[in-house]
Amino acid sequence: MDTATTIAWITRAAELVRADESRLTALDAAIGDGDHGANLARGLAAAVTAMGEKEPESPGKALIAAGRGLVAKTGGASGPLYGTGFRRAGKELGDGGDVGQVGAALEAMLRGIEELGGATQGDKTIIDALAPAVVAFQEAAGNGSDLHAAAEAAADAADAGLAATVPLQARKGRASYLGPRSVGHEDPGAASTALILRALADVTAP
Repeated sequence: MDTATTIAWITRAAELVRADESRLTALDAAIGDGDHGANLARGLAAAVTAMGEKEPESPGKALIAAGRGLVAKTGGASGPLYGTGFRRAGKELGDGGDVGQVGAALEAMLRGIEELGGATQGDKTIIDALAPAVVAFQEAAGNGSDLHAAAEAAADAADAGLAATVPLQARKGRASYLGPRSVGHEDPGAASTALILRALADVTAP
């Protein structure tokens, strides 16, 4: 996982979120403020800009810069959550390295978001996509998979985690105010997380 791949990951994530902005907004309109798509598209664009302002010296510094951009430009709760996640991942990744180090960075992202948001798996949040993705990535890495194969496993697990949010009642965030009415909808944060994991699989393809 070198600096160029890291920059490509965030750039691809920005592309996927921008392309899917209307769906993310519709998901958020059903159980939230209706601004998740626009907010995250703006935040990831800022993350790409932040990485380009000064050539990052390492993959870790690229992610830290991306996190700063997200916090600065993303409205709502998602800016601090994703910003914290990427900065924690960047600190863990450092100068980059093998697939195992990327797995550790993704776990650091998860822990940062959990600590800040106070959510756990089953609360109908980002965590419902990210937590199974981290497990799948680390299991694949432990079984000898390369970075792309591990990222594909993580993206597939994130997609499954997103689907699993539909029958859940939200217990965190604005959606929790709806109580039982939050059931029957995909969580928008889990949806954007699945896109971010899919972006990693895309840019690591041989």
